[in-house]
Amino acid sequence: MATLADLQAFPQFKNVPDEQLNWLLDRVEVADFPKGRVINEAGKPVDSLRLLLDGQINIHGQASEDMITYLAPAVLGLLPYSRMSEARFPIVAETDVRTLALHRDHLREMTRQCYELTETFVQQMTDRVRTFAHQVQQEEKMASLGRLSAGLAHELNNPVAAIVRNAEALKTHMRATPERFKVIMRLALTDEQTDAVDEWLFEKLDNRPKTRSLLERSSLEDDLTDWLDDHSISPNGSDAADLASTLADFNFSEDDLEYILEQVGAANLTGVLEWVSNNLVTEKLVVDIGEASNRMATLVASIKSYTHMDRGAGKELINLAEGIQSTLTLLGHKVRARNVTVTVDIPTDLPELCGWPGELNQVWTNLIDNALDAMPEKGGSLTINSVLDRNQFVLTTFTDNGSGIPDAIQKKIFEPFFTTKGVGKGSGLGLDIVQGVIKHHNGSIKVQSKPGETTFTVCLPVEG
Repeated sequence: MATLADLQAFPQFKNVPDEQLNWLLDRVEVADFPKGRVINEAGKPVDSLRLLLDGQINIHGQASEDMITYLAPAVLGLLPYSRMSEARFPIVAETDVRTLALHRDHLREMTRQCYELTETFVQQMTDRVRTFAHQVQQEEKMASLGRLSAGLAHELNNPVAAIVRNAEALKTHMRATPERFKVIMRLALTDEQTDAVDEWLFEKLDNRPKTRSLLERSSLEDDLTDWLDDHSISPNGSDAADLASTLADFNFSEDDLEYILEQVGAANLTGVLEWVSNNLVTEKLVVDIGEASNRMATLVASIKSYTHMDRGAGKELINLAEGIQSTLTLLGHKVRARNVTVTVDIPTDLPELCGWPGELNQVWTNLIDNALDAMPEKGGSLTINSVLDRNQFVLTTFTDNGSGIPDAIQKKIFEPFFTTKGVGKGSGLGLDIVQGVIKHHNGSIKVQSKPGETTFTVCLPVEG
């Protein structure tokens, strides 16, 4: 049995009259739990206000990490005027614990008869909501950061691997240059012939035609191999197909080979083609390294734009297209993994908005990420449009072909902690954060949804 002294040990009850504490004692039930026992599972009803007399109770957040810790004496569970109906996260006894439970059926009577006691519990609810919201918001931010970090790591991995691979190949390739130089030195070429080959080769490199289809390239490679075989060309004793493959990479044709033959003669043809091939391989490796480096630079620029790390924290003019494109770049891995077609239609003459770019990027991240999660595994589509409305507002729509939002819950999706995702997959704060940011910008957001088509419309004033 619990005693009045047990309740007086709670600092929250220091201003509560003893008769009200005795009222509480007459209605509570003792409930003990061993270490490790789940007191309330996530998604299960919460029917009691609980006073922790001894031990420690934790509320586990996503990934089973401790989000809130209660040490005796502490108040948790259902509180007066709270809309809590079920546990959002597991409530676990971290040690052997002893508690007192007051069923929700007594709360209405308490609010009528015990003013100071009710006031104490309401203050506890206010403090708890503030602490809980802060904790979950931090988890939501960390989860978003984790998703972006995972995508960024994947995006960076490919160009980094390409640079390492091509740098090693270039190193090996350059070691063979002295032998090829000896071949060139033995050629009987005039200055005019050398200049003609040089000009022709570098003009080809500077004016590379468009990429051919696989079928066209295969046909070209076969034609080049036949031509080389007909002229008994086998550079360095290798198969003519290797040289033909290199030439095909740069869209060389039989006419190009005929031109070289005409310029240098049959006796010098093999040596010249070896030199041409050597330059082409070097060019390809350098170009590949350059493209991979540019890809990394683009990603870094997107990160810089997304975080606005080089700018102040105040309001500033925002390029809407830049923020959305940076977000799409950082979520590119998820877009490709789901085979989603993204269409962006933002007019180039759209006026800049006045606001906080970092906050708006959170909006784009949540809306795009939610849309990707709602789409089918393959064949999803996302369309992003922006238009100027009455020269005062910018309307931006995000339309996906996902499963849609049932009519019954459309009004709830912006409520804090409401989520349609499974336990551990969403905190229910994403759209709450979105709505808060948009209100901070004096804007509005609405949703229209039916199976196969969901559209979020964000309205932001141009002047902020």
